[in-house]
Amino acid sequence: MAKKPQKRIKHVPQRTCIGCRTVLAKKELVRVVRTPEGVRIDPTGKAAGRGAYVHKIRSCWEQAIKGPINHALKMELTAEDRQILIEYMNQLTQKEPTFDETTQNGTSEQT
Repeated sequence: MAKKPQKRIKHVPQRTCIGCRTVLAKKELVRVVRTPEGVRIDPTGKAAGRGAYVHKIRSCWEQAIKGPINHALKMELTAEDRQILIEYMNQLTQKEPTFDETTQNGTSEQT
């Protein structure tokens, strides 16, 4: 008898949020990258330079900007860099929606 070919499980890259130290899939985090021009938000996750990852929630960004981002990027943030990160942070929600909140809004319910 021939063996059935098993379905291959695809590897999912894991990264750690520098704000809360939680390990998640890379695609669930936002990459901040140090470039020669300064610190930038990298939506693609592929820009050249030293990078750090942060959740898409404001509390993690607040924690990261206080200090861990300096260590992760191996540099001191300039006032301009800090302002860029704060502007991005202000666009984010305060917390991540939970399962209960999404089902109450009807966004996850099936018809």
